[in-house]
Amino acid sequence: MRNDKIIPGVILILIGGAILLNNYGYIHFHWVNFIYLWPIFIVIGGINLIFAHNRSTWATLLKLAVVIVGFGLIIFGNFDNHHGFWNNYNYNYNDDSDTSDDTDDNGGKGVVKIEGNSVFNEPFIADAKLARLNISGGGTVYNLSDTTNQLFSASTKEFKGKYLFTHTKQDSVYVLDFEMKNNHGFNWNWHGNHNGDNDKTNTATFKLNPNPEWEINVKAGATKLDFDLAKFKVRSLKLSGGAAAFNVTMGQPLAVTNVIVETGMSDVHIIIPESAACHITSSTGLASTKFEGFNETRDNDYETPGFSSAKNKMYIKISGGMASFKVSKY
Repeated sequence: MRNDKIIPGVILILIGGAILLNNYGYIHFHWVNFIYLWPIFIVIGGINLIFAHNRSTWATLLKLAVVIVGFGLIIFGNFDNHHGFWNNYNYNYNDDSDTSDDTDDNGGKGVVKIEGNSVFNEPFIADAKLARLNISGGGTVYNLSDTTNQLFSASTKEFKGKYLFTHTKQDSVYVLDFEMKNNHGFNWNWHGNHNGDNDKTNTATFKLNPNPEWEINVKAGATKLDFDLAKFKVRSLKLSGGAAAFNVTMGQPLAVTNVIVETGMSDVHIIIPESAACHITSSTGLASTKFEGFNETRDNDYETPGFSSAKNKMYIKISGGMASFKVSKY
């Protein structure tokens, strides 16, 4: 085994093992540790960069030791009661009122909590040839698959924070901004369905008009995103996230379609049409990558067969740290 594959492999094993042990109750995993101990990942990345070209046994053991000690602190540490930025906010998850202002013991103002359902619409105008959708805010499940005769529509469930929608026109571009505000909490229970009475996950389900060309930008923290864009003309897609899960199905590319993914500790799966001409540029640190049906043209560059002669092309640029990146075909 090549030495440069050992560290990413060990990290993935530790992450998977910790999640399995937590799910079956053998350990109690404190997710808040990621908030307080995130610099550990900088240390791990720095050590691996310094010794990237050192293949000696002692260098490998040093890198392994840093990874194991770091994960030991994250998995078995308990920092829930330490003072920090997050102590400025007081969450009340069981409040059934529509709105509330929480106030801490020191008279400080807490998070405004909105609970309920909302619908947002933007009418379609015939001259809308190019539209830009900007999505921001974490602690949310984002879904997109269906079309609408509106330019844009969204239906939401809000349990923490609130969604805001604004729209402007910049030259000939219709700009739509959708933002989650005042949600500083995390809900890691993203598996399974989200229809139960006890589920408290913020969700936003979008529908887009298939006629314009779309530029879609997502900037979020702890987020689960499931977008099926096969029915839409996508000029560009940019995904930026921290502890996120991105699952995206793309349609046929335009003359040029750009997909940019910038993440931290995320799980990213991009699915493209079987016949799409696609080029991938990968700039990753401690990441696992799998690109099905691609030929490696040079270090960190991959292409589908016949890419250079194709009329319409998709360019995927991936960068991230401790992440899993997969590109497959349908």
